Amino acid sequence: MNQFLAFSAALADLLCREIVSCQGFGSMKPVIVVHGGAGSIFKDREEGARSGVIRAALKGYSILKQGGSALDAVEDAVVSMEDDPHFNAGCGSVLNEKGEVEMDAIIMDGKNLASGAVSAVKCIANPIMLARLVMEKTEHMLLTDHGANLFAKTMNIPEIPGEKLITERTWERWSKKLEADSNPQEDKKESGTVGAVAIDNEGNVACATSTGGLSNKLVGRVGDSACIGSGGYADNHVGAVSTTGHGESMMKVVLARLVLYHMEQGMTLEKAADTALNYMKTRVGGLGGVIVVSNSGDWTARFSTKQMSWATVKDDWLQYGIYTGEMHTSSVAEALGSK
Repeated sequence: MNQFLAFSAALADLLCREIVSCQGFGSMKPVIVVHGGAGSIFKDREEGARSGVIRAALKGYSILKQGGSALDAVEDAVVSMEDDPHFNAGCGSVLNEKGEVEMDAIIMDGKNLASGAVSAVKCIANPIMLARLVMEKTEHMLLTDHGANLFAKTMNIPEIPGEKLITERTWERWSKKLEADSNPQEDKKESGTVGAVAIDNEGNVACATSTGGLSNKLVGRVGDSACIGSGGYADNHVGAVSTTGHGESMMKVVLARLVLYHMEQGMTLEKAADTALNYMKTRVGGLGGVIVVSNSGDWTARFSTKQMSWATVKDDWLQYGIYTGEMHTSSVAEALGSK
């Protein structure tokens, strides 16, 4: 009889736990964080960079608030920035040594570690959308250059003339590099790459990163943004990260996954991000930035460069900044009203 009572009590306890877990399912408060690139943002472009990341964060958050997935939220947020000429992604991408736009992008689903990426793609308005199709419609994770463009055609993604992605500003900056007294290293300090991380009300995390790469890069150069673990990583067991900065440095230390590793070891998000960025700086001399969301809904945005434009929305409150220590706060209602 005592054994039966013990078994009944254990079964009742198990059922209670199941009921609690079912009641809690889908109760996570959604969060999105976006970045518009780490580096140096010229004064005349600060306002555009701020408004661009705010617009992207609000767009992604609206999807989350309606019960949409983290994957949809990060994709739409990045599309918003790819379409914004203030950022080095999509329209506004910097030019390679031949004066052409070649773009990289990655997206990752933290639920099952599925990922899709494209590299060195041309004549595509939104590489992040193509990256997601690679993830969902192929057995592969990364398609490059001509092959990626062929796949885009099979997916009915329209090809646009390459010059439509070139802004007057990026053309002028590329042309200056042809001058004898140009300083290409100085130009490379300007910010690049856009990205987003999010957690939805089901507790799933996702990341997305997109870039035009380095100005005046060699034809065919691929940076961190197409590489899983370097340009981004998402795992429901820990969280999601999107990176920005010097691509070759981030690839050497696998920056996105390194941040999550430190979180797995018990570090806070801020400590994990700072530790990873400091390691990259001291080990290989690279500077950059990261945005992070944990599987519990905490977030951070950290960078070792002069600036990084970023924005986040959580609990219907928007926060954003560019400089270290800068954080502006407003309600989502106010932000939407001011738009």
